[in-house]
Amino acid sequence: MNAYAISARPRQRKRLIIVILAVLILFALLIGFNTFKGIMMGKFMVSMANPPQTVSTMIAEYQAWQPHVEAVGDVRAVHGADLAFDVAGLVESVDVKSGADVDKGQVLVRLVDADDRGKLASLQATAQLAKLTAGRARQQLAVQAISKAQYDTDMANLKGAQANVAAQQALVDKKTLRAPFSGRIGIITVNPGDYIKVGTAVVTLQQLDPVYVDFTVPQSSLDTLKVGGKVEVSVDAFKDKTFNGKVSATAPKVDLSTRNAAAEAIVANPDKLLVPGMFARIAANAGATQRYLTLPQTAVAYAPYGDTVFVVHEGTPPERDANGNPVKAKAPAPSDAAKGEHGPSHYATLAVVTLGPRRGDQVAILSGIKQGDVIVTSGQLKLRNDTPVDINNKVQPAFDPNPHPVEQ
Repeated sequence: MNAYAISARPRQRKRLIIVILAVLILFALLIGFNTFKGIMMGKFMVSMANPPQTVSTMIAEYQAWQPHVEAVGDVRAVHGADLAFDVAGLVESVDVKSGADVDKGQVLVRLVDADDRGKLASLQATAQLAKLTAGRARQQLAVQAISKAQYDTDMANLKGAQANVAAQQALVDKKTLRAPFSGRIGIITVNPGDYIKVGTAVVTLQQLDPVYVDFTVPQSSLDTLKVGGKVEVSVDAFKDKTFNGKVSATAPKVDLSTRNAAAEAIVANPDKLLVPGMFARIAANAGATQRYLTLPQTAVAYAPYGDTVFVVHEGTPPERDANGNPVKAKAPAPSDAAKGEHGPSHYATLAVVTLGPRRGDQVAILSGIKQGDVIVTSGQLKLRNDTPVDINNKVQPAFDPNPHPVEQ
C-alpha cells in the first residue's frame, strides 16, 4: 500500500461528512421554513375573522297544529234534478227567468191543456151526477124502495166517476211543470210554441244551500276521519275564501283498485257561491290538536346527512380547540336579537334538528332547538359555525299555514 492511498482516505471521509452536514442543514432549513410558514398562516387566519353577515331571525315558539287529511273532490247538490215533462205537448208559457231562485211548488213551465181541462170539467159533472144518484139511492134503500143490488151499482158508478176525475186531474197537472223543491233553476231554452217530447229535459234545478262535497281518502286515514268532524273546503273560483262544513258520511267499503274510501261532507253555502260540479280541495280534521315548535320552511337547510338550522347567540364567538369544542364558555345576557335591535354583537351556531309535519310555509321541529331560541330565517347560505351576524328583520320569509297562489 502506497502513501498516496493512505493520505486520500481522510480527505474522502472529510468530504462525506461535509456532504452529510450540508444535507442535514438543508432539511433543517426546510422544516424550519415550513414550521414558520404554518405559524404565520395560522396567525393570519386568526387575524382574518369572519365578517358579519346580515340575516333575519325569528323566535321559535309553540303553535297549535290541527292534523288534516288533504283530499280533492267535487261539489254536489243536496237536491238536484233535470226537470222534464212525462207527457208531450206544446209550451203555453214560461213562468220564470233563467237563473232564478224558486220555491217548492212554484210553476215553471206550462203546456197547452185546454182540451184536457174541458174533459176534466165533463168528468167532474158526471161525477157530481153520480154523487147525487148515490145519495138518492141511499135514502131509497133506507125505506126499502130499491134493492141492495141497485144501491151497490149506484155506489160503484160514483166511485168510477170520481176515479175518472182523479185520472184526468193528474193528466192536467202533468201539463204544468212545478219545482219539486226549493233551489235555483238553470238556463231555460224552451219558448212558448215549442213542442216538448216526453222525457225531454226542460230545465235543471239545484238546491245550493247546503251542498255536498264528495271526496276520497286513503284507507290509512279512516281511523282519524270521523263523521261529524270539521272540514274546510276551498275552490279555484274563490281563492281567498274558505267554506266550513262537517263530514256527513263515509263509505262502508274500500275501492279495490285504488284502496281509497269515499267520504261525503255537507258544507254551508249561504251565499250560494258553490255550485254543483266544482272541483274542490278538502282539509278534514284528523285527530286531536297537537303543539309543535314552528319555523318557516326556509329556515331549515335540508341535507342527506341531517337537517340543520342556525341559532343566534349574543356576544362574540367562543374560542375553540382543534376538535371544535369551546375553550371558554360564554354567559350571554337575555337577548332581544329577534327584535332586530342594535346592541351587543351576535353570532350563529349550527344545530341539527329533527323535522315533523309540514303545513303551508311552516315546518314543525321535534328536537334540536328549544322554545325561545332565536333562529336564522333567511341569509343562512352565507353562514358557517360561529359566524358573526347583523340582524335585520324588516323583511321576513313567508310563514302562512294556509298559503294561496298569487295570480300574476
